[in-house]
Parts: sequence; C-alpha cells; structure tokens
Amino acid sequence: MQMDEIMVKLLILSEDQILISEIEDVGSEMGEPDCKLINPFIVNGDNLEPWLVSLTNQNIFMIHSDKILTLIDPKPTLLEKYQQLTK
Repeated sequence: MQMDEIMVKLLILSEDQILISEIEDVGSEMGEPDCKLINPFIVNGDNLEPWLVSLTNQNIFMIHSDKILTLIDPKPTLLEKYQQLTK
C-alpha cells in the first residue's frame, strides 16, 4: 500500500471481527496508530453494520496495523453493497 492511497478492503482483525472499510496507510511515529479506517462496517454474513455505531457517531478511526491479521479484496457483491451504504 502506498502512502495516501485509499482502497476498500476486508480486514480480519485479531479480535475475530471482520470489517469492510476504506483504508489508508498513514505515516506515524513508532507506537502510534498507522491505519485510517473510513466508514468501517462489521461484516456479519450478508449484513453490514457500522462499526462502533452504539458508541460513537464517528466514521473515521485510527487503528494499529498489528491488530489486522490480513487484508483481502471483498467479493464484488459485498463491495457494491458497501458502496451503496456509504454513498
């Protein structure tokens, strides 16, 4: 991933959560969060629910990349559903 490049990916988190989100790699100091998640949604089967919706109205979050086990491309149908929800 190049700096300032934004893409939509599925994120498998170390807490056994699956998110779909725009993700941006940001330069940071050692120990600071280095990934920006924009409009993250929890993937639960065919359902998408905004991440942390019960706690905040924010739609941009910073996360440490060490909390992400892997990044993968979503299936086209899931990507389309996500894009419809984030318009």
